[in-house]
Amino acid sequence: QGKLVESGGGLVQAGESLRLSCAASGITFTLYEFGWYRQAPGKQREMVARISSDGSINYTDSVNGRFTISRDNGKNTVSLQMTSLKPVDTAVYLCNAQFKTLNYWGQGTQVTVSS
Repeated sequence: QGKLVESGGGLVQAGESLRLSCAASGITFTLYEFGWYRQAPGKQREMVARISSDGSINYTDSVNGRFTISRDNGKNTVSLQMTSLKPVDTAVYLCNAQFKTLNYWGQGTQVTVSS
């Protein structure tokens, strides 16, 4: 059974940076596509960034150029480097792992950006 554990969230001021990490266990890491999603209160969950098993990357438009997703296949971790943070980036950030019909979610980590 796969397990994802996020870390690195916190409270920052606008313009600052944070780095989120997602540690995966119980899965064959290299087979999976990973994604970071976020959900703000009263809003739908949205995809922030995804990285495929071969390293292809997609970002939602609002974070393109500010956020960077990466994966370390040797350490079974996926990271999200967030720079130039804005109050609208405030949300719970969740890690997702997907391979064919297998789909796992972490518990999420809170990111709060004050103005």
